[in-house]
Amino acid sequence: MARHCFRIGAAAAAAALGLLTGLSPRAASAAPLHTGTTGPGHTATSRFVPGPCPRTPEPIEALANARCGYLEVPENRTRPDGRTIRLAVAVIPATSAKPVQDPVVFMSGGPGGETFDDIPFLVSSGLNRDRELIVMAQRGNLYDQPDLACPELDRFYATSVGLPSYAPQTRRLMLDAVKRCRDRLTADGTDLSAYNSTENAADFADLRTALGIKQWNVYGHSYGSNLALTYLRLHPQGIRAVALDSIAPAHYVSLPFAWAGAKEGLDHLYQACAAEPRCKSRYPDLARTLNEQVRKLEAHPLTLNVKPPQGGDPVKVVLDGGALVNLLVAKAIPFKDVPAAIDELGRGRPERFARARAAGSVQVDGQTAHGLTNSVVCSEWIPDHSASDVLKAGREAFPDWPEPVLAQAPQLAFQEEVCRVWNVPDRTAEMREAPVGPVPTLFLNGTFDMKTGASWAQRTARTLPRSTTVQIPGIGHWVVPQSPCAQQVLASFLTRPTAPDTGCVADLGWEPFTITPK
Repeated sequence: MARHCFRIGAAAAAAALGLLTGLSPRAASAAPLHTGTTGPGHTATSRFVPGPCPRTPEPIEALANARCGYLEVPENRTRPDGRTIRLAVAVIPATSAKPVQDPVVFMSGGPGGETFDDIPFLVSSGLNRDRELIVMAQRGNLYDQPDLACPELDRFYATSVGLPSYAPQTRRLMLDAVKRCRDRLTADGTDLSAYNSTENAADFADLRTALGIKQWNVYGHSYGSNLALTYLRLHPQGIRAVALDSIAPAHYVSLPFAWAGAKEGLDHLYQACAAEPRCKSRYPDLARTLNEQVRKLEAHPLTLNVKPPQGGDPVKVVLDGGALVNLLVAKAIPFKDVPAAIDELGRGRPERFARARAAGSVQVDGQTAHGLTNSVVCSEWIPDHSASDVLKAGREAFPDWPEPVLAQAPQLAFQEEVCRVWNVPDRTAEMREAPVGPVPTLFLNGTFDMKTGASWAQRTARTLPRSTTVQIPGIGHWVVPQSPCAQQVLASFLTRPTAPDTGCVADLGWEPFTITPK
């Protein structure tokens, strides 16, 4: 669930247009058409076309020397005579003087998260130290043609901070924004049913072939891990190793899944506070206090005028039980401050949560491809579970919380109704198949992750016998950029996929919690 454009000078543009030199024996012009397959009887052509790197709002240093262009693929591979779409690609050179020949390809989170904005985090984490780093915006993302942005939804989210989370008015406004986005995209000829993980995975398989790469490594986080597992299952050819960060396994992900992840991450945070003497002494009843506040705020929301942390004039915010839960799951407050924030809230001081809520009033129109988000979620996560399944999972996770909060999966409000508006075919049957095979796989998860619980790695690893699972204490969603140890483990895995060095994990702890005066 991500967000983020670029300006390059003439020199950088010229370098970008030098493009395919060194990518493969096919050099400076468009790669020849490649025939890809997506299943029995379905064939389609794709090719890589050199071009300038995307113009991002803030210059991305790594793009100055990157080789960029587009992957041209059919929008719907079951209709090979249909329209062609273009996916933005960047190949970032290794910093090593003697790089290895198997690059790493990155699959970003979301679905619909802006991919190129992740490049600085990937580079600072060492992903291109010993090998090329390949980044492709998943179909429908920013810098692609078409771009499935929904500024209608961006504007709704900006105003929704001043609305009760799950009120009928909020629901009506959200569904209206969804419908307006859908109507606009379909009027432009977009086949929303073609924006799914199966087509996404085929795009990456075609990219490897179009670039002339014999073998590569895959690194995906959050939805990118979901996509990586789908890619591994459908297109195992040419995959040397797969690293999965903050696993969201395709064969498990659903709305009820969100409640299990929230409980697991929150329980780990409670346990960490209890294991830290000063935190335990200062905040002895964290779970009870949070439960009370979720109930109290859902019954009697607070309405405040708060200045967003990004600056600007104060905005109206409504802080209710649903908002409180969503802020925690989204890591809107740093983990080290969560016990203090909960304690302060219980003492009538909601400022930390209110400021975090106000931050949502600052949205960048068009940065997130909500069209891709809805097409994936509505076809792959929603159809095989009912509203009662979501409520049941919520009750099992948090029996003391009120029903209006538990009826909506965290960060996925009104999703069943959204999907009735979005109206794409059910694809759950083909997604509920576990990946199997001998490809070495690394699972990296943070113990405080409230979006995708760390225990899902062990479950997913059962069908992947050459897998290694690692949990990083005190880290939330997307582990590698936040943890030098996780970066070391990932680098070791890419060097020796069957025997990575995980020794640094044993000495890890979490950042000490903030202790406020009584």
